[in-house]
Amino acid sequence: MLWYQADVEEIITRLDTSKKGLSANQAQARLEQYGTNEIREGKKDTPFQILLRQFSDFMIIILLIAAIISGFLGEIIDAIAIITIVIVNAIIGFVQEYRAEKAMQALKQMAVANAKVLRDGKLQNIASVELVPGDIVLLDTGDIVPADLRLIEANQLKIEEASLTGESVPSEKNIAALQQENIPLGDRINLAFKGTNVTYGKAKGIVVATGMNTELGRIAEMLGEDRLKTPLQKRLTQLGKRLAAIVLCICLVVFLFGWLRGEEPVLMLLTSISLAVAAIPEALPSLISIALAIGAKRMVQQNALVRKLPAVETLGSVTYICSDKTGTLTENKMTVEEIYAGKIVVKKEELHPQEFTEQENLLFKSVALNNDVKVSKSGQLIGDPTEMALYEIARLNGFDADRTENETPRIAEIPFDSDRKCMTTLHKKDNRVWVITKGAVDILLKKLGNTSEIEKQQFLHISEKMAADGLRVLGFAHKEINDIPSDLIAEEVETDLSFIGFVGMIDPPREEAKKAVGECKTAGIIPLMITGDHPLTAKNIAKRLGIIDDDNDAIATGADLANIDFNRYKDIVQQVRVYARVSPEQKLTIVKALQDNQQFVAMTGDGVNDAPSLKRADIGVAMGITGTDVSKEAADLILLDDNFATIVKAVKSGRRIYDNIRKFIKYIMTSNSGEIWTIFLAPFLGLPVPLLPIHILWINLVTDGLPGLALAAEPADKRIMLRPPRHPNESVFAHGLGIHVLWVGLLMGIVTLVTQALFIHTNNWQTIVFTVLCFSQMSHVIAIRSETESFFSQGFLSNKPLMGAVLLTFVLQLCIIYIPFFNSVFKTTPLTATELIISIALSLVIFFAVEIEKIVKRKRMLGDNNSVFY
Repeated sequence: MLWYQADVEEIITRLDTSKKGLSANQAQARLEQYGTNEIREGKKDTPFQILLRQFSDFMIIILLIAAIISGFLGEIIDAIAIITIVIVNAIIGFVQEYRAEKAMQALKQMAVANAKVLRDGKLQNIASVELVPGDIVLLDTGDIVPADLRLIEANQLKIEEASLTGESVPSEKNIAALQQENIPLGDRINLAFKGTNVTYGKAKGIVVATGMNTELGRIAEMLGEDRLKTPLQKRLTQLGKRLAAIVLCICLVVFLFGWLRGEEPVLMLLTSISLAVAAIPEALPSLISIALAIGAKRMVQQNALVRKLPAVETLGSVTYICSDKTGTLTENKMTVEEIYAGKIVVKKEELHPQEFTEQENLLFKSVALNNDVKVSKSGQLIGDPTEMALYEIARLNGFDADRTENETPRIAEIPFDSDRKCMTTLHKKDNRVWVITKGAVDILLKKLGNTSEIEKQQFLHISEKMAADGLRVLGFAHKEINDIPSDLIAEEVETDLSFIGFVGMIDPPREEAKKAVGECKTAGIIPLMITGDHPLTAKNIAKRLGIIDDDNDAIATGADLANIDFNRYKDIVQQVRVYARVSPEQKLTIVKALQDNQQFVAMTGDGVNDAPSLKRADIGVAMGITGTDVSKEAADLILLDDNFATIVKAVKSGRRIYDNIRKFIKYIMTSNSGEIWTIFLAPFLGLPVPLLPIHILWINLVTDGLPGLALAAEPADKRIMLRPPRHPNESVFAHGLGIHVLWVGLLMGIVTLVTQALFIHTNNWQTIVFTVLCFSQMSHVIAIRSETESFFSQGFLSNKPLMGAVLLTFVLQLCIIYIPFFNSVFKTTPLTATELIISIALSLVIFFAVEIEKIVKRKRMLGDNNSVFY
């Protein structure tokens, strides 16, 4: 039997304790048996181990090999540059991983330092870490619950559990045993959970779980799971492995071919190593890191703070956004949506005070008077969220609480009680006493007098209809008596009441959230709502936002998901769009099931209960305003405005960044492909090696770097949010990128070798070849700014940084050709004007070839309306 199913006496017996608490000796023995009441961290890696792990990535290993090869060739500058790139990337990775450990520390800080406990029959104030199962703990308004407790006394107790359960209003607690099984956390109203806040009332509870056995401890345990690699990291790892295999094969072929042809083995070894240097894109990791950093800076301006750089790109890959409801899709503020005062339900926005009926005036006056909200000096409302919503609707409709109470002063009250579910205030009205009662509709209807059963059924039907729309409904009734009773007994005062009306409240959806959900769907992203709130409330909000379209759409609750195996989860997640009353473990399992179905998952949330799934998701998105420290530390991205719509902007930014990263890869790999074809084919054509190692160094580190980096400024494609997310297993070479690299690289190599053949008998042939290859890459980078749109329709200055980088590279190449100092360093000779013009003309072959490729793609796209190009 679970703790919430047992009655108080059974709990006392099972834990071998009493209402006077444990003795000091019992407490000490149990402390040794159960351990301290604290959140423990798993085995942590040392900073050195974290740093060392940064060098285990496959791409980093390839770069280190490139550095060794460069040093072997005597290219010290090249080797230093590559090692610098590796170190910078390692430092970035180390900082990100080291900061991730703070999630557990933030969770530990939620624990309260001290607790009020009965030991040896006396009230003591002890350190909360010393609490043990069986201890009797006292709670008061403002306290943080120090351990998981089974309540044995509760006086008007309300506990704020939003950070743990996702429930948008404080939970009203009582001590009665619950008979159902698999009850979600939010419905376990006789339990108090470690780390939650007492907002009202007093209570006593028996400690039933401490430390890692509490609900908070189970979350800490889930936070210990390893974070998955991002899509970008997976694709770059895949790229590195493929590239290494290709390079090794080509180098082996070149070496064997030259050796069999009778070339000197040492010469062929050096040629093969030069080829390897040309093939490895050592600038790629640094270019990607810089592009991600630029993207992160832009996203901050859109209220999205990036905690981990790879997250900048990951949002562009997600296929599902699993969103918490409270504070994410909704305003996290209870608001009155509907009232009933007479024959019809009147929506809030339709109210006109000057047209109020007598009964509507009576309802708003009752709402203003039967209310305990206070106003701070700064003008902020202080009180229960439900009470604040009632206070606000009364004020907006002409019934200011302070003014109304001055006219009809409160002279007594019977506070809210979780058993009777009512609150009554008594007010002086002329020479009589006006009694106003507010409470749950079903309870209130039983207290009415002079009301027929038919009328009561009508009232009940109306309230149930409002509740079915996800509203929290409170009823109001009243009567007048001659004098205030000497003894305020609820059963006597709250009788023979007259019905006034109902008020329906909800935490409403954000205005901009519906549009954002629509944009997600257009972009091929499926939004899910995963909340700890009530199913009816979740369904109502989901319908308003467009997450579900009709009543037939699947909704699952925590009870539905209990005791099902993981394979069943994998089937369920393909159908369900709303999950209500789910536990932190179930949230985590939903994310895992989606990932097992080959989906990339973004998880948004603000509570402690969201932290494990935020960490496990491909990208975790925490709320910056309402989010707990635990959720922020577990997340990759923080929304500074707590606005779901900001996620859509981040998705667009992520897609743009990945598009531009693909352009980096296309540009650099094609450039390296051109160099490989040039060096690889020259011996087969009977030509000498066309490039010196220093020429390769120049092209790889300068010609590649500046224009490649400027591609980060390329504007987003016009169709970027009209296409579906990339397939989870998609290669970085998908959508024709690999073919482009091969054929354009081959064309670049052929143009370079034709140039070599034409000018082989001149003294300047190597400088001309070097220049043609350099300018060909500039032609290429200008042409690949878009997959389909012509350079001329894009506009010459639509990416000014790129045009500036191309112009700068052009000027630097001229410096190498015409400045004597650089002639000696780079082994170049000045070209004649004719030779320079011919070199530029030959390099433009690449530009026009790529433009023709785009024309072909545009024709295909017109023939296939569903075609999408990246």
